[in-house]
Amino acid sequence: MSLTAALSPDVLAKYQPVIGLEVHVQLLTQTKAFCGCINRYGGEPNTHVCPVCLGLPGALPVLNRQAVEFAVLASKALNLTINEESIFARKNYFYPDSPKGYQISQFDRPLAENGWMDVSDGKGGTRRIGITRLHMEEDAGKSIHDGFADSARSTYIDLNRCGTPLVEIVSEPDLRTPEEAYEYLTKLKEILLYTGVSDCNMEEGSLRCDANVSVMLKGAAEYGTKAEVKNVNSFRFIREAIHFEIERQIEVVESGARVVQESRLYNSAEGRTYSMRSKEAAHDYRYFPEPDLPALFVDNAWMTKILADLPELPEARRARMIADYDLTAQDAATFANTRSFADAFEAAAKTAKSPKRVANLILGELVGRLNAAGLELSQSPVSMQGIVQAADLVEDGKLSSKQLKGLFDIAFEKSEDFAAVYEREKPQQISDTGAIEAMIDEVIAANPKQVEQFKGGKTTVSAFFVGQVMRLSKGQANPALLNELVMKKLNAA
Repeated sequence: MSLTAALSPDVLAKYQPVIGLEVHVQLLTQTKAFCGCINRYGGEPNTHVCPVCLGLPGALPVLNRQAVEFAVLASKALNLTINEESIFARKNYFYPDSPKGYQISQFDRPLAENGWMDVSDGKGGTRRIGITRLHMEEDAGKSIHDGFADSARSTYIDLNRCGTPLVEIVSEPDLRTPEEAYEYLTKLKEILLYTGVSDCNMEEGSLRCDANVSVMLKGAAEYGTKAEVKNVNSFRFIREAIHFEIERQIEVVESGARVVQESRLYNSAEGRTYSMRSKEAAHDYRYFPEPDLPALFVDNAWMTKILADLPELPEARRARMIADYDLTAQDAATFANTRSFADAFEAAAKTAKSPKRVANLILGELVGRLNAAGLELSQSPVSMQGIVQAADLVEDGKLSSKQLKGLFDIAFEKSEDFAAVYEREKPQQISDTGAIEAMIDEVIAANPKQVEQFKGGKTTVSAFFVGQVMRLSKGQANPALLNELVMKKLNAA
């Protein structure tokens, strides 16, 4: 990713980037926003449609109650104030994938306003990013471009997506770096997945992001002219596109020209943005209240019922898991990365003798094997009950870590749960003091040279004796007891 002329660090340092994000999120409802058509990705083109989502004369929309409930959950999770009354509007524009010639959306009276999210400031602290609004709307169809034929592009329209319920989440222009934008989007996706309102699958278009980018001289009173980068299909590419756009705009300003307000597309293969079309202003859409839908009222009783389903959110859950289970911040972040993983760990931890040992076992023995096998947690041959059993056996001194690794290897090799493998293999850890001492005496007698080295002050040679006894016991000696008895015997010698 580079421009035709590289910008010096001094030139870059003169300017302050200003970034705002508009995120469109498809809601995971059973049916569409205003009709009974199934809300599902894919299918034969133009089969999940009806007169309502096609906008045929006389067809009237009816608002999906579940879509409202999901939008309220998302709003609360993002610290937005939910308005008791909101209004749907018609956003008028003409495009092939919008058969009605307008989109039902919300304009001046959205569902929720004035929220926030904290992101890292890169210095160990946080910066609060404002969230202007969350409003409900419907999705358009999909244009499918099929290359060129006889020098003319062939374009097909699939209207299955028409009427899919969306929320648009609009940030304040508070972001200042591409890295902050990346973190904001990552945290936003994590929160939405926790609430269960969307699957946030960018490949299927469930989450789409437009980035508004401008630059201004540091200390200036007004923002520069913004350009909108549209339809970028990954957070990594959004970060790259913002980097490019910042440098492009600085180069334009430095050359004495003016940045044009427009929509641009990002070419990830080339690492650059291209002009798409001039950017519309709100008045270009000729918004007016949707005459076929009444005002939406979310009173306190309904809101209370909806918010009863709001789960503990990732940030709060990480903090609690650190306190409850003595986890490191990194381990808590790993477990809380997805709601299902956190739920699975906590269910296991609450029944085990040592939650900390369960955590170590999952992260140290289970996750690596799952990744190597390309398996999800739900596909693991070793269940969470098996993890608890293994952790308790180690905690009770009945299994060594080496024996445990061997049993896990067998479990994954044969696709069996831990309980079945343990019952069949039944390795026993030797914790009898007399038996271990007898083996230590045998090893000491066979290695007088190493005994003399220990007497001479080379205490690290004790590891040699531990290893020899482990070999003699076929890995079954209790490690903690063995280490203690080796030191005792060598000191006595």
